Amino acid sequence: MGNYTLEEKDSFTVLGFGTELKSDYTDYAGINKEKSDFWLEVQKDGRLDRLKAVAANDYIFAVNEAVNNKMMHYAGVMTDESLPDASRVIQFPKGEYLVVKGEAATAEELSNMLTGIAFGQALPEAKEVSYVGGPNTTVEMGKRNGLVFGEMWIPVVRS
Repeated sequence: MGNYTLEEKDSFTVLGFGTELKSDYTDYAGINKEKSDFWLEVQKDGRLDRLKAVAANDYIFAVNEAVNNKMMHYAGVMTDESLPDASRVIQFPKGEYLVVKGEAATAEELSNMLTGIAFGQALPEAKEVSYVGGPNTTVEMGKRNGLVFGEMWIPVVRS
């Protein structure tokens, strides 16, 4: 159990702006490009700043969720407030989460690295729990020593 922990979390809500990912779920390069383009867009057009203005903390959430058989990706913040044009209010359940921590040069590198470790190594190793769907998220928590640090949170159930 070297690269992950299991943590109990209270339920929380993320308000976000989203986009549908059109690439095949096995096309990691295509998915990563779509996510990267989306993040550039929400930073440039001010949507990310509007989210930050209603956030309960400094965390930035990159949420992945299947909605109506579509792969959705959201830029979000933890908040109980709302914005009239936000795409979605995402409910994360109270319960156990597989957590992978890390740091990287950029938020995008952090998200890609944590997702790879979480789904490629940690979940296959975590025999005592299973991911049964629902939203998962990378959480950009801040910067230190010139690096972005954060975690990936995946809701799991005991196997």
